[in-house]
Amino acid sequence: MVKRHIDSLGADVSLLGFGCMRFPLIQNDPGKIDYPRAQKMIDRALEGGVNYFDTAWPYHEKHSEVFVGEALSKYPRNRYFLASKMPTWETFASPRENMETIFSEQLRKCRVDYFDFYLVHSLNADHLKNCRDYQMYEFLKKKKDEGRIRRLGFSFHANSEVLEEIVTSYAWDFAQIQLNYLDWEVLNAKGFYEYLTRKHIPVIVMEPVRGGALATLNDTAAGLLKKANPQASISSWAIRFAASLPNVMTVLSGMSTLEQVEDNLKTLSAFKPLDEGEYTVINQAVAAYRASGTIPCTGCRYCTDCPQGVAIPRIFSHYNIYQIDKNRGGFNTNYGSLLAHEKAHNCVGCGLCMTHCPQEIKIPDSLKEIAAFAEAV
Repeated sequence: MVKRHIDSLGADVSLLGFGCMRFPLIQNDPGKIDYPRAQKMIDRALEGGVNYFDTAWPYHEKHSEVFVGEALSKYPRNRYFLASKMPTWETFASPRENMETIFSEQLRKCRVDYFDFYLVHSLNADHLKNCRDYQMYEFLKKKKDEGRIRRLGFSFHANSEVLEEIVTSYAWDFAQIQLNYLDWEVLNAKGFYEYLTRKHIPVIVMEPVRGGALATLNDTAAGLLKKANPQASISSWAIRFAASLPNVMTVLSGMSTLEQVEDNLKTLSAFKPLDEGEYTVINQAVAAYRASGTIPCTGCRYCTDCPQGVAIPRIFSHYNIYQIDKNRGGFNTNYGSLLAHEKAHNCVGCGLCMTHCPQEIKIPDSLKEIAAFAEAV
């Protein structure tokens, strides 16, 4: 397994990381992990050189940390790096006491005395406010000073402005972002990655296969990848895309089967960065994947600022993602994260945005369509 040495972290981390949120289940119940099958996956990953395991308080209805603690307890503590996270969305009546309770419980569940990596979980504008109000960073920095946390970072789900605010407000050892060849442009993962790289913050990649969407694609897109390399799995292209970025420390894969473990080990044990021709093929596959049902918005932001405050590019981005993956739950979550005044129904049809749109999109009509779609839950 290829490992990346990060000087600032003093760690040699496997390029493949194990995301512990999609273990095989019993009776399709997310709270009931199939321990024997999942243990075989953990064992095989360790045998194959994986040394980074990423869990969190809410994964598998708060059972992931318990399983991970049991699964890894048979191995020496210096054999693996363990990461977990502090939830930012909870309402803490007594913040310091509540955070102490959660952190102590996580250590107990995971059967460890310290976390190698620890994250402030899922930072966006609202959660960053909670982080500040609860003095979460200060609490976790104290844990780091005590040796209970070795490296402190954050996971991120927002826009460039929020990312800059997070990075400039606190000192971070690393950051975890959603990055894949679809979101590279659609969700500005490229901009996030490049900003963190300029700030000398190592990147951990989550959702490299976009929850499995990039393991299948549509027939046209998948056909392009298979023609270019008949021996490679569709998902391996996505894993290699993320791993080819030099400031990426590890690529987390939320693996659900032993077959997925084997495929990822194969991809990153004899890792070859993408070459120019392969990037071209990926771009062609992305174009084919996005060909139907999407609004031709490039995210140029010429249409902003809307006088009503409607977040036009972000709304189109969320809707386009739905048209690609047909994940209604994902759309509801993403769209629901918008502020009330930013949502599509606030459009008054003034048409000012259309005078600036280089794509000549009939923006008010599209917003009306999306508003109706969003309400038809």
